[in-house]
Amino acid sequence: MMHERMGAIVWVNDIKSVRGLEKFGSVHYISKKMKYVVMYMDAAQYEDTVIQLTKFPYVREVERSYRTEIKTEYSSSMPDKTKSYTY
Repeated sequence: MMHERMGAIVWVNDIKSVRGLEKFGSVHYISKKMKYVVMYMDAAQYEDTVIQLTKFPYVREVERSYRTEIKTEYSSSMPDKTKSYTY
């Protein structure tokens, strides 16, 4: 049974405290230079989780990830010219 997941970008003040975020969802990426964490969590509990995350002193801001809304399948309107270059 697959649950619907939702992504979030959590901007933090301190990278050492990021381990505390693992209990709220799957931590996908941690940027030490820019101090943010990309994580995925259950979509049904997204709003409640964001409210809990913003209460932590080391969390600056929580943004929603729009990756699920980006079109990932592309169609080419131009014909493929590589087929005409046969040896």
